[in-house]
Amino acid sequence: MNNIDYKKNLRKLLSKSIENNASDLHLSVNHFPILRVSGKLKRLREEKRLKAKDTKGLTKVLMNEFQLEKLKKEKEIDFSYNFENRARFRINTFYQSGNISCALRRIPSNIKTIEELNLPPVLHRISKANQGFFLVTGPSGHGKSTTLAAIIEEINHERTDHVITIEDPIEYVFEDDQSIIDQREINKDTFSFPKALRSTFRQDPDVIMVGEMRDKETISTAITAAETGHLVLATLHTNSASQTIHRIVDTFPAEEQGQIRAQLSTALLGVISERLLPSKEGGLIPACEVLFGTSAVENLIRENKIHEIPLIIETSREVGMISLNTSLARLVEEGQVTKKTALSYSIRPEELRMLLED
Repeated sequence: MNNIDYKKNLRKLLSKSIENNASDLHLSVNHFPILRVSGKLKRLREEKRLKAKDTKGLTKVLMNEFQLEKLKKEKEIDFSYNFENRARFRINTFYQSGNISCALRRIPSNIKTIEELNLPPVLHRISKANQGFFLVTGPSGHGKSTTLAAIIEEINHERTDHVITIEDPIEYVFEDDQSIIDQREINKDTFSFPKALRSTFRQDPDVIMVGEMRDKETISTAITAAETGHLVLATLHTNSASQTIHRIVDTFPAEEQGQIRAQLSTALLGVISERLLPSKEGGLIPACEVLFGTSAVENLIRENKIHEIPLIIETSREVGMISLNTSLARLVEEGQVTKKTALSYSIRPEELRMLLED
């Protein structure tokens, strides 16, 4: 096939992805194109199995020359793709067994509200905060970027702020309302997260969103920004609030950990850890653990008693904290997910089992 044929094939596959309301499209050698729908993989058996020349040809029409050159050099690349203004895709192209594969994550064109996403209403508290460090965590593909987008869009509609986002790649595209939103993409508008984050101090931001905290320098600069009067929103791939604190602290060498705990304890606004569960009605629904930076949490972080944070969450419902098991139990009791599903997503299933039997 030539480029025109691959463009037609790509258009067909992306259209099918939208029609099936798929979250992801996978293109891999010796496989049919595969969609992920409501968390489950669905092979498009009406299509042909992809050969090495097919994944290479499809990738070539997705990418520009700079991106193709980077893929050859680094063997993997993240970028975004606007499909006929119908949908945006966050794409990771990579080599496996010497061949090219592609994972395309669909980004909805409309930014949903906290209510539309079925997220805890206490998250409105974050969009009203003027400073502090707020983290959205959870496994890959469980709604972290979507949650951040909902918070930023609420700020955009309700506050006259300057918002700077640093992303790799840009996912949701915001249209200025009350706020001014500058979106910077790694390798396109800046060379790295640390460099872009350091530059924000000279760009007069009120709110800074860091798409992903990948290294010590980014984490350190983000916490400093939160300490110096900015609202900083970021993501991490961790499974719980306490694991998030551990991950941040453990990024630093032992001699610096006391200092970073002291900084984090005062800067931390909160952490939400998310899971997207398949619901009985079809589709996905979130279960969330929510931690806020109260004085009790501040003391535990400073004194290196992070393992006690889950107990604080359990006993602080009156200030808006929610344990993951409480969130899962509520979904079961409301008939939105099965008991089996909830138990499979729980970090402490035995505790959840007891909670459901009460």
